[in-house]
Amino acid sequence: MLKQRDSAAVRFDLEDRRSSSDQGCHIVQEAVFMLAEPATGTDDENSLKYSMRWAEWLAEGRIGPFPAAIVLVALYCCTQIVVLPLASLWAGTGVGVDDSEQLMYIRFLWAGYGGSQPPLYSWLGWLTSSVFGTNIFTLKLLKYSLIFVALASIFVTVRKLGYSQRTAVASILGLLLFPQLIWEMQHTLSHTVAAFCFSGLLLLALVELLQRKSLLAYALFGLAIGAAVLAKYNLFILIAAMLAATLTLRETRHVILRPQIMISMAVALLVCLPTLYWTATHPSELLARSYKFGINGGDGAFVVALKGIIAFGDAVLNFAILPVVILAVAMLAGRVVPSTLRQRLPESEKLLWRILGFGLCITIVLVIASGATTFKARWLLPVLLFLPVAFAARMEALGDKGRTAQNLIITVAAALAILILPATWAYQVYGGTGQGRVVRLDYPTLYRDLTADGAVKTVTSDWHWVGNLRLVDPDLIILGDEVPDFAALLQEPAVLVWLDKPDPEPEILDRINQAGFVLDSERRSLRVPEFLGSSEGRLVTVVKLKKRNANAPAAD
Repeated sequence: MLKQRDSAAVRFDLEDRRSSSDQGCHIVQEAVFMLAEPATGTDDENSLKYSMRWAEWLAEGRIGPFPAAIVLVALYCCTQIVVLPLASLWAGTGVGVDDSEQLMYIRFLWAGYGGSQPPLYSWLGWLTSSVFGTNIFTLKLLKYSLIFVALASIFVTVRKLGYSQRTAVASILGLLLFPQLIWEMQHTLSHTVAAFCFSGLLLLALVELLQRKSLLAYALFGLAIGAAVLAKYNLFILIAAMLAATLTLRETRHVILRPQIMISMAVALLVCLPTLYWTATHPSELLARSYKFGINGGDGAFVVALKGIIAFGDAVLNFAILPVVILAVAMLAGRVVPSTLRQRLPESEKLLWRILGFGLCITIVLVIASGATTFKARWLLPVLLFLPVAFAARMEALGDKGRTAQNLIITVAAALAILILPATWAYQVYGGTGQGRVVRLDYPTLYRDLTADGAVKTVTSDWHWVGNLRLVDPDLIILGDEVPDFAALLQEPAVLVWLDKPDPEPEILDRINQAGFVLDSERRSLRVPEFLGSSEGRLVTVVKLKKRNANAPAAD
């Protein structure tokens, strides 16, 4: 059964262990001794001592009633919420492709959206923009609020499992070793941020259920399941892995086998019901980006499976190589030998490792069964997310050696988070040389050129970069080829715009044609200034849309 310890945290093991309060006192005493110790020796030794003192304070310190690490994470997120919009305001730039897509969608509160994407992030964007308006501050407030909630929920979960504050800090900072979290998520991505947040909340809800077993806990677990599904569809894998891991542990399986689990399922279904209905009536929107999986029947079953496994292996390597290397170095620094890792695991730690194991197995089976031959690293977030958490828990069981490893993780992750800050600010205004380059367009100038001959109600395009125009005019309707109910939303006066090429993609022309509109014969070519770009600017082509004559045949 679950064992109460220190009247605040619970762990699923039956082993007697040194209390976290005694361990904490020992750590604090050691930290005080280090702070009082004179700085002698070489510069490298002094630097190492300073790093360890910093790690000790992050691991055990408090700022007022709150853990120091949580306060600093909140300060980090608040800094980004303020600085990133100010950087764009100073440079006169827009946002990248993922944020511009959200600018296109958050005007509408729908049960589903286009592009094979779930709706929860856009719902939260609609709510945030309803309060703070349509601007970059709103986008950053939403993103970094979700990031903070994710880290805070995982911190609370680790503490609820009975682990020390040091282990909880090592867990959440260890997550920042994933490049997709510390870098990609800060300058791009949207639904993956929601997946990160609701994965953390889902784990917290599961632990709460295992400890309390109340009707409210079952209902909250169902709510967390429903929210996770609506955050990112691949969180089905994490949900299945959690249920499988819980069922394979003697101490926890009865919680899932109780009749009350039907409350969880009913709540989850109720939360997802509007989107399930919308999906059933809009199958093309759900499958719009299925091409990304590289599914084709051109090769034999064995070749396809082999390609899928290789792609999956590459994605695992790309997603986890940095944290795995740093975790390995941390073990070496703590002189942790492999034989010590094979000690009997407590139930709480078994749960974490089995969630990881089942997640990987389920994903491999899905890759082979679906015939997918392409796999992006960020899709593995719900599968490998809790690797640093499980590692930090294993290190606590190893005493002083594990504490040294945890200190190194805390130090490296904190330093990485600080060092990456200027890069995120630079990327906010520069956007790189690929698709992110769209941030540097002068959207106010583009808007003035579009409306030079009169007001424009709707702007359509073959790519959602034009969502940036809503930063200039929040009342604009922006439509891409993936937007559901395109015909009902298209209002005159309307224009079609496209970037850097002689003709738009045929998909947007088909949507316009199906909506009963045709392109005007006259085209305008604009040279839109680009911040830190060529002096000629970028080529934007504009053509007006007009209603097709009822007697005229549809264009091919």
